[in-house]
Amino acid sequence: MDRERRGWLMLAAASGLVGVAAGAFAAHGLAAPMAKELMRTGSTYQLIHAVACLACVALPVRDGVPTALFLGGTILFSGSLYAMALCGPVWLGAVTPVGGLLFMAGWAGLILAAARAPAA
Repeated sequence: MDRERRGWLMLAAASGLVGVAAGAFAAHGLAAPMAKELMRTGSTYQLIHAVACLACVALPVRDGVPTALFLGGTILFSGSLYAMALCGPVWLGAVTPVGGLLFMAGWAGLILAAARAPAA
C-alpha cells in the first residue's frame, strides 16, 4: 500500500474511532436531551462518512479528493455539533451546513471517480 492510501486509511479509521466514542458519550455521559441528540447526530454522520472514506481507499479512486471532502465535512459538521453539545457557542450551528455541503461534494466526487474509472 502506498503512503498516501495508508494515510487516508489511518485517518478514516481514526474518524471511526472518534465516531464510536462520541456515540458512547452521547448514550452514557450526557444528561441533557438536546446535547444527547446533537452528539448522536454528529456520531451517526461521522461513522457513515468514516465508512465512505474506507470505501474510497478500497476502491480505485485515483485521487484523495472525495476522502478529503468526507473528512473535512466530518470536522465541520460533526465537530460543530459536538462543540455545541459540550456547551460551545450556538453560532457554531452556522458551520454545520458547510460540513453537509462538503459531504455532498465528496459523494459527487465519488460519482465522478466511478464514471471515470476504466471499464473492466
